[in-house]
Amino acid sequence: MIARLRGTPAGRSSDGLVLDVNGVGYLIAATPGVLSRAEGAGEISVETFLHVREDALQLYGFVDAGERQLFVQLLTVSGVGPKVALAVVSGSPAPELRRAIAMEDHARFQAIPGIGKRTAERIVLELKEKVSLTADDAAAYAAEDTPTHLVARDALVELGYTVLEAEQRLQDVDPELPPAERVRLALRAG
Repeated sequence: MIARLRGTPAGRSSDGLVLDVNGVGYLIAATPGVLSRAEGAGEISVETFLHVREDALQLYGFVDAGERQLFVQLLTVSGVGPKVALAVVSGSPAPELRRAIAMEDHARFQAIPGIGKRTAERIVLELKEKVSLTADDAAAYAAEDTPTHLVARDALVELGYTVLEAEQRLQDVDPELPPAERVRLALRAG
């Protein structure tokens, strides 16, 4: 298993990032975080996962071990392959995705291109017991008034925002406020 590579970005293609490691170019299908870190950088370190199939060996790259761990857990979900798992991990930061699984927030996954209602439900159902929240995730989850947050987010979605845009707008709004006030402040912020 190739768990980490350190090298110099040597180019990008439609298939991903080429990372030169001591003269060998590794093609890595990477998350947006890795791709942005590689722009104009010298040497970078990339957490990787080697997916082995009958006809191919494919490397997937991640910013940190938490992203890689979530990717591997997603691969255990029925009907989720590496491309879909990469799309999920690329859709939001890993702590937010773990929190969405813990909160049984199917809509968060349905907002990701290529993820339908059934796949989103399967991800939450099959990973709820496997995904563990870090101490920081758990603190944020406990501090968040879940029903109030979901009501405010759903209201923004009804107004035309995507789930991700709604989450970003609500991120800086006081979670102690009632949903209507949170929505009003989120709309003003934009």
